[in-house]
Amino acid sequence: MSIRELYVKGARVWIPDSEQVWRCAELTQDYKDRLVTVIYTDGQTNEFKVKSDEELPPLRNPDILIGENDLTSLSYLHEPAVLYNLQVRFCNHNAIYTYCGIVLVAINPYEELPIYGPDTIGAYRGHSMGDLDPHIFAVAEEAFTQMERDNKDQSIIVSGESGAGKTVSAKYAMRYFASVGGSDSETQIEKKILASNPIMEAIGNAKTTRNDNSSRFGKYIELDFTQKYNIMGANMRTYLLEKSRVVFQAQDERNYHIFYQLCSASSDEKLKHLRLGPPESFHYMNQGLQEDPKRSSKTRQGHQQTFHYLNQGHSPHIDGVDDAADFQETRRAFMLLGINEAAQEQIFRILAGILHLGNVTLEEDNGDSSTIDSKDESLHIVAELLGIPVEDIQKWLCHRKIVSGREVFTKPMTYTEATFSRDALAKHIYAKLFDWIVSQINKCFAAPAKPFRFIGVLDIYGFETFVINSFEQFCINYANEKLQQQFNQHVFKLEQEEYVKEQIEWEFINFYDNQPCIDLIESKLGILDLLDEECRMPKGSDQSWVEKLYDKCKKWEHFSKPRLSNTSFLIAHFADKVGYECAGFLEKNRDTVSEEQINILKSSQINLVHALFTEKDHRAPTKVKVLPVAPVQSKSKQMKKTVGSQFRDSLSLLMLTLNSTTPHYVRCIKPNDDKMAFTFDPTRAIQQLRACGVLETVRISAAGYPSRWTYNEFSSRYRVLCNSRDIKRNDMRLTCQKIISNMIDDEDKFKFGRTKIFFRAGQVAYMEKLRADRLSACGVMIQKHVRMYLHRNRFRTMRKAAIVIQKYSRGMAARRQAHFMRQTAAAIKIQACVRGWVKRVQYRRLVYTVTQLQAYARGKWARQRFEHMRRVRAAIVIQKNVRAWLTKRRYLKAMRGIITTQGLVRCFLARRRLKKLKIEAKSVEHQKKLNKGLENKIISLQQKLTELKNENVHIKGYKEEITNLKGHLVEMKATEVQLKNSINRVNELEARVVKLTEELEMERDEKMDVLTEKERAEKENRELVERLNAENARLTEELSVAQREESKREAEELLRRKFEAEKQQLFMENADEKLAYQRLLKEFNRLEQKNDLLEEQLAKHKGNNAHKRTASNVSNLSGASDAPTELVRDDASEFSSIIGDDDIGYGSVRSRASEMSDSSRNLENIEWGSPSNKANSSEIKIQVPEKVEDITLVLQLQNKVRELEKERRTLAKQIDHLESSSSPVDDPQHAQELIRLQELEMENAKLKDDLNRLRKSIADAEPQNNRVQEFMKQFEALQDELERRREECIQLRTVLANRAHDLRSLTQTSYGKDVDIVNEDGELALAYQTQKQVNRQLEEELKAEKLRHRETETEYKGELERLRRDNERQQKLLAQNLTKGDSSNPETLLQSEIMRLTSENLLSVSHKPLQQSQNLQGQVDSLTEQLKKYKRSLRAYAKKLKEAGGTGSKRSSAQGSPYGGDPPDLLDVATTNEGEVLPVIRKKEREYMGMFEYDRREEMQIIRVLIYELKPRVAVTFLPGLPAYILFMCIRHTDHINDDEKVRSLLNNIVNGVKRVIKKRHEDLDSTVLWLSNVLRLLHNLKQYSGDKAFQAENTVKQNEQSLKNFDLSEYRQVLSDIAVWIYNGVIKLMEEKVQPLIVPSILEHEAIAGLSGNKPGGMRGRAGSLARELESPVEPQKALDLLLKELTQFYRTLAMFGTDPELITQVFRQIFYFICAGSLNNLLLRKDMCHWSKGMQIRYNLSHLEQWTRDMRLHESGVTDTLAPIIQAAQLLQARKTDDDVHSICDMCDKLTVSQIIKILNLYTPADEFEERVPITFIHKIQAKLQERAEGEQAQATLLMNTKFAFPVRFPFNPSSIHLEDVELPDALPLGMLKKV
Repeated sequence: MSIRELYVKGARVWIPDSEQVWRCAELTQDYKDRLVTVIYTDGQTNEFKVKSDEELPPLRNPDILIGENDLTSLSYLHEPAVLYNLQVRFCNHNAIYTYCGIVLVAINPYEELPIYGPDTIGAYRGHSMGDLDPHIFAVAEEAFTQMERDNKDQSIIVSGESGAGKTVSAKYAMRYFASVGGSDSETQIEKKILASNPIMEAIGNAKTTRNDNSSRFGKYIELDFTQKYNIMGANMRTYLLEKSRVVFQAQDERNYHIFYQLCSASSDEKLKHLRLGPPESFHYMNQGLQEDPKRSSKTRQGHQQTFHYLNQGHSPHIDGVDDAADFQETRRAFMLLGINEAAQEQIFRILAGILHLGNVTLEEDNGDSSTIDSKDESLHIVAELLGIPVEDIQKWLCHRKIVSGREVFTKPMTYTEATFSRDALAKHIYAKLFDWIVSQINKCFAAPAKPFRFIGVLDIYGFETFVINSFEQFCINYANEKLQQQFNQHVFKLEQEEYVKEQIEWEFINFYDNQPCIDLIESKLGILDLLDEECRMPKGSDQSWVEKLYDKCKKWEHFSKPRLSNTSFLIAHFADKVGYECAGFLEKNRDTVSEEQINILKSSQINLVHALFTEKDHRAPTKVKVLPVAPVQSKSKQMKKTVGSQFRDSLSLLMLTLNSTTPHYVRCIKPNDDKMAFTFDPTRAIQQLRACGVLETVRISAAGYPSRWTYNEFSSRYRVLCNSRDIKRNDMRLTCQKIISNMIDDEDKFKFGRTKIFFRAGQVAYMEKLRADRLSACGVMIQKHVRMYLHRNRFRTMRKAAIVIQKYSRGMAARRQAHFMRQTAAAIKIQACVRGWVKRVQYRRLVYTVTQLQAYARGKWARQRFEHMRRVRAAIVIQKNVRAWLTKRRYLKAMRGIITTQGLVRCFLARRRLKKLKIEAKSVEHQKKLNKGLENKIISLQQKLTELKNENVHIKGYKEEITNLKGHLVEMKATEVQLKNSINRVNELEARVVKLTEELEMERDEKMDVLTEKERAEKENRELVERLNAENARLTEELSVAQREESKREAEELLRRKFEAEKQQLFMENADEKLAYQRLLKEFNRLEQKNDLLEEQLAKHKGNNAHKRTASNVSNLSGASDAPTELVRDDASEFSSIIGDDDIGYGSVRSRASEMSDSSRNLENIEWGSPSNKANSSEIKIQVPEKVEDITLVLQLQNKVRELEKERRTLAKQIDHLESSSSPVDDPQHAQELIRLQELEMENAKLKDDLNRLRKSIADAEPQNNRVQEFMKQFEALQDELERRREECIQLRTVLANRAHDLRSLTQTSYGKDVDIVNEDGELALAYQTQKQVNRQLEEELKAEKLRHRETETEYKGELERLRRDNERQQKLLAQNLTKGDSSNPETLLQSEIMRLTSENLLSVSHKPLQQSQNLQGQVDSLTEQLKKYKRSLRAYAKKLKEAGGTGSKRSSAQGSPYGGDPPDLLDVATTNEGEVLPVIRKKEREYMGMFEYDRREEMQIIRVLIYELKPRVAVTFLPGLPAYILFMCIRHTDHINDDEKVRSLLNNIVNGVKRVIKKRHEDLDSTVLWLSNVLRLLHNLKQYSGDKAFQAENTVKQNEQSLKNFDLSEYRQVLSDIAVWIYNGVIKLMEEKVQPLIVPSILEHEAIAGLSGNKPGGMRGRAGSLARELESPVEPQKALDLLLKELTQFYRTLAMFGTDPELITQVFRQIFYFICAGSLNNLLLRKDMCHWSKGMQIRYNLSHLEQWTRDMRLHESGVTDTLAPIIQAAQLLQARKTDDDVHSICDMCDKLTVSQIIKILNLYTPADEFEERVPITFIHKIQAKLQERAEGEQAQATLLMNTKFAFPVRFPFNPSSIHLEDVELPDALPLGMLKKV
């Protein structure tokens, strides 16, 4: 095959173009006579001639290869093919990554993409480099895997020009290593590595014209790994920091980010001392805004507002960048890396000092010198911030030292020299600070031990060429020459290894070697050598140096001199020829700084500044040369290396490191200079492709055999080009040889390797053309026959359809005619009706209108008449009222005059009378009358005082009576003790009677089973009837007795209530007496005071003859009233609110006598001198006075009461004094005694009440002593109750006192003597009020509980009444049955037994209805169980009777039975044929309570058997959940015995045991599922038997009775639920680990449809992965689907085998299916070779097997398959038709896919054949626009990959068990003999 055969009409070629670089065209005729005629895509034509076939335009690749992941998979490998493929992927598919062999080409999208999340990292983990879509994570995974597999260090070299995305790519690579190599130590070095990025970007990145975040230095980061391949440390090396940017920025550029971040945070209080402002304020950032660089200080008074260093490029801000937020992130990164705030403050001082240094004003002085004004504010700020003297820095910024021999001169510098010196100092300070920060970061990264292996990430500048290139570009391009050489050698090495491996004969591939260019730069007498030599010359200059280059380097081919310039030179680099301007080379290479300035900084007071310039940093990438002061330093001066030498050495060290590792390459491309998202500029792209070595890689590949196919793939794709007889299925290599022999004649175009066929460039395209021609011919043949068939069928169908249409159309025409005639007739009829209706409506409307008009007119006239009449009547009323008002006013005026006249006359007469009275008052007779009345009042008062003294004497006589009463009280208490003992004895006897009764009942139940003979049965039946009759009679009698007792109790209750009422009445009377006596005392005191006042007035009038009171009288009176007055004082405040104002004044309506009579009114009916009292005087020992002395007795009692009250108050005061004393009571016994003293008050009050009740009982007693005895009994009972309650109160108060003492001690401990501050805010009062509210709430709850108990008691009483009625009914029924049937009837026996049991039950209930009501339900259950026994016995007897021929009796019994059908249950009776009755021996049945009793010491043994040692293979033979049932039955027993410690211990051991087992066997699926099922069963049991109504809906009555009675285990239910969730997650994790390796082979790679291959041939997929990496799939794809289904079936069987709840099984498989969907979809989204129609068909078929599996397992209705919707829709999207008409249907179909996923699939979609059209880009844009409407309200639409870690919420629905606990038995396989079934 010659190349001419490819250039035929229709062939597509690339034509060079000046604007588009390459332009697509198509040949319009075959190539001949060296004439090429083409037509472009826009319709233009062109015709040109070529000199030879080698100059023919490059051919285009087939459409099937366009957009491939790997450029080396293209058939035609040349520049236009590479450029177009990158453009299609970037612009049409939004794919920024493309492989080019081992190189990853990364194009900067200038847009954030969602392809770097944790899901993406997980998707690339474990996959080789060519398996998934190109990605930076794939390169990182390749490096990490080779380090693990080959145990060799790795390197990732990221290069590209500024703005291409190098830093971002390196950052994502390090993020990947930090994620997959995360260390287990506490240092978290991976977080620190990621945290170093903000710091390095802040101090090393800046905005340039090409990039907003350009790295202005190179760095190489080594990530150190342990032997387990976890990150243990890191190390960073930096190269060639662009220091000149600190003092100068070009147009539209910025300084380093850190300066702008500092200025944005200048408002922070912590940074105020830095005196920063906006970026426009600084000279180094704002030079472009200055007017005159030589302005004087006078013109720069506001120089801080026009600074220089931060805005020379007129672009201080970056769109979308928040410098303040970035500054906070930088500070956080500093803190994370161990640089504290103090160190940060010093760093910021130095940075601010650099900015202010740029603002120092230099003034030119006489042309040869320069000065700085001493008042320059910036100079002082610099000195303050850097901690240096102002005078020194002012001097040495303008002067320098010159050494001449042994003399040292100080020489001033010119303005230009001084400016350069200042800027050099600023650059040097920044470089030192940069190196120090890097060293601190390395210290933080430092590994604690020697690393095992490392992966290096090199982020270095790419090849640069500008309009003016200087020293920086020269060093950068020099470094790229070295890296390109290493790259070429590595690529060639890999190609060579591949050919050797496949045993192919190959020739040496010539590739570009740039060693001559490197020699030009670094060899002896090379450019760097000559530059260093010129720098050592005293008067060396840039011009002299470039002249030396012209002379010495002209022998090098790569060096040349420009024609029109004598200051520049040209170097032919591998990428392009670059011209360098020599200006500045020497100064930048020297990097000089004045020694005096360095010494000033060394003497700084700032520690960091001092440290920067005193330490020796041998690892710094750049060093400075310092001008010496003394001659002795001249030797060291010459020994220091220049910047170029240092860079050469560090570059050599870097190359040694890279050569010792396995390199991986990332080439970053900048698509356009405008930073527009997804915009591709071919001109800029091709420049970078040439510069970064991508085209060199393509050229090396194209020089060999770039296309490589395996034999199976080649045979599968090209077997259509051979005959079937040539196919040898057993020998694919021979088959391929025959196929190739028919197509290619030149053997140099292909080579047969060991496993592959190698082809030269272009051969695959030729074979594709032959294959397409063959398929086209076959297609034409198939189309011809198919079209003939279709047209024939279409004609026959059309003819048949025409006949049918004619038949139906004629019938339709006839039907239409008939229908029209009917419509016409109907229309006429309708018209007639409508017209009549219209006329009627018009007439009615007219009549209605006229009527309405008349009505409105008549109404208006009537209203007008009414209004006139109303106005006339209103006028009359107004006239009447006005006339009446005028008349009334005249009358009132006259009356006022008359009254005024009368008043004046009466005043005159009153004044006259007043004068006469005044004259009479002055007379002596009038005074005598007044004094006479006063003497009478004094005499009466003295008489009353005498009476009061007599009453006091009588009151004192009653003290002896009180003493007698106390002795009587002691005797009563002794009697009370005897009564208590008697009561206790009675209680013991009653308990013994109850116990004997129960034993009797047990004996009776046991004897009921010994009926053996028929005669004894008949005899006992008769006796039973008689006994029942007697029992009924006795029951009736006892019922009446019980009723009488009930009535008696009610009467006693009534008497007790009456007694309580009388007692309350006595209390009220006693209170009234106290009030009356207190009022008397107050009145007495008032009268005494008034008497004294009157006597004094009388003495004044009478003089010495008047009577005077002696001191003795006064003392006597006061002594007599001493006690009463004190009582009055004490009680005045207590009763002030009770006594009214009308009861305390002199001359009140209520007199003392009336008060006495009222107070004793209730005592008048007491017969004090009755015989009964006299007879009992010896017992009561009370001297009863006569009735005439009742008043005296009452007064004595009142006096005693007053004394007791006084004593009570005194004791209360003493107690209060003791409680308020500062010294706390330490003895609790003493506190109890104090409380006992307080109880004396209660005792005294009770004495008064007892006396009143005793007297009333004696007064009302009958002649007999019954009432007295009744009274005494009640009295003793009350006294007993009183003593008990008193003791309880004493104990409670003692506890409260102790707590108060503890609280007081605590407060004194905390607050010392200032205890009062504890309650200074009233918090104790608030606490007290809160406690009162709590007590009130508790009282309300107690009342509610009492009410509920009363309602329950009422219900029980109603139940008793109902049972009584049933008893009566059953008795009647029993009587009827006894009269009707035979006494030996079994039914009669059964009925009588039922009646007896019922009557006994009722009898026991009726005796003690309240006590036995709570056990009623238990008795009913026991009767039910006995009834079941009787039924079983009856069936046995019936069977035996039937065998014996006793059917007649059975029939008769059935007839006589009240049930009328089947006989009721009977006792077991066995008969023989001879009629003999034989005893039946049967095992006595037991009733179980559904619990296991165990000893607490055996608890751990139970846990060990049921949990620790239980094996799944043994547990599967038991009842599902049997361990849970057994454990719960043990819990029930602990609840039954109410042992909270035991239940707590058991539950804790259960929880800990399950946790321990799961942690030990977490990798065993059977064990985890076993305990997941048992924990849930135990949880369900705790809910089912908790007693909550919400969980008892499906319980039986027996199960409700078995509920927990004493414990609320809701907290343990939550603990068990948490454990179940933990086990559930472990089960899911185990299942996912088993399923994960099967997902991709079974869902994506499995091909079950024969003849439909979904895999793309390997020869078209490229070879991006490392050739040394050949990882076979863990599972064969053809078997993977069966293995997956087998695993799922095994999972399902395991879950079902251990009794897992069906709802939980659904949740498990819902989670598993989601994991399958996420894994398969994520892999599909990252594999371009899977995105075509045939693969979509295969995937959908594979998924149908999973859907069928869910139907087989009956899981399809639970929504399990809904989780597969995303992958199903993705498969449907691959199969769907993709035209503009299908946009809406596709969007509706893919509702479970996100927008990013849909667009990604459409971009990845690649036809498997040329006959299938590609997806148009316009269609993708329409889909994207349509989906944006759907995605407006969906946040998750931006995600690309599904989250494989997502977990559905776990729910455990309540699943009650139908198994009865009493039926659970212990299997023999479990050694649980210590458990006893109760």
